[in-house]
Amino acid sequence: MKKCIINGKIVLHDEIVEKNVFIDNDKIVEISDRKPDQEEIIDAKGLYVAPGFVDVHTHGRGGSDTMYATFEDLNIISKATLKTGVTSFLPTTMTMPVDDIAKAIDAIAKYKDKVEGAQIIGTHLEGPFFNKKYKGAQPEECMILPTVENYLSFVKDNQDVVRKISIAPELEHSVELIEYLNDKNTVVSLGHTNGTYEEAQAAIDAGATSGTHTYNAMTPLTHRAPGVVGAVMINDSVYAELILDGVHVNYAAAKALLRAKGKDKVILITDSLEAAGLENGKYLLGNQDVYVKDGEARLINGTLAGSIVSMNTAVRNARDHLGLELYEAVNLASYNPAKSINEELLGEIKEGNIADIIFFDEDIEIKNTMIKGVMK
Repeated sequence: MKKCIINGKIVLHDEIVEKNVFIDNDKIVEISDRKPDQEEIIDAKGLYVAPGFVDVHTHGRGGSDTMYATFEDLNIISKATLKTGVTSFLPTTMTMPVDDIAKAIDAIAKYKDKVEGAQIIGTHLEGPFFNKKYKGAQPEECMILPTVENYLSFVKDNQDVVRKISIAPELEHSVELIEYLNDKNTVVSLGHTNGTYEEAQAAIDAGATSGTHTYNAMTPLTHRAPGVVGAVMINDSVYAELILDGVHVNYAAAKALLRAKGKDKVILITDSLEAAGLENGKYLLGNQDVYVKDGEARLINGTLAGSIVSMNTAVRNARDHLGLELYEAVNLASYNPAKSINEELLGEIKEGNIADIIFFDEDIEIKNTMIKGVMK
């Protein structure tokens, strides 16, 4: 089916233009001033027309969590996520008993092509290979060493589904696991870590290419001990995840990260919980109670427990607080995360790319979405 989007402000990688976007089946085939002829017309009515956001780190939304490991829960997350402008995502597991992680991975493998909202393109395993000192909201009793054997004990035959894994690089065997994953299309990210700069650098040299929710749950940058934050900042090969909700990271620190990494290596993530998109109250993260109030989600002891931010809000925060042009802020949530997990056909309105497209207003409120050329 051939379609044409007209009357839109098209958010390209380096500029915003007023052109028509032609789509054939699931692909963008032309961006031009040509008038549509035989194509079905989609009138954007003056809205911004942007690439769908890609969330590489989200645990849940709309009352459901990845760890519940059912089609119903994955579908709820998928549909709730699409409303925030995310068209592709990695449902993210957390540190739990290995049997629970295995069930979650199995469910993602089984149901990823059946959800009705945002597309599941694999999973991000956040844990269980973490340091207890920087556990954050991850239960320390379930943390184990990052051996290949331990990894396979819960991944089993589902390696192709695992697109990203977060580990603490200072743990014994971490470099061996990173090297094992180098040719498996699995991105290794450094997180929940008490590692030194040197330990982080060794992991990066071995093939790690990401920092997990940068600044949060990792050794900080100081002038004599640059820490994991320092290693993430200075290595050009490393992408930096960032929770831009104004709670997890001060905007000045976010600006410093953006200045250090450049506009092509910062990735907006939500790290969202089941409570995202819902009212204040008590919710769960794994087997722990989480209390949501005033835009923050915390454990009973006050520890921040993921976020409740939506991706369109994070993009708005990037534009409004980091001094970015709108198209640059959009890149942080679309182009950069897609590139970081080697999804070359996602994250940019470009000829030949998948037609995952969102329509939003000046406040980046999502008005319409399209996945693979189909309006949702």
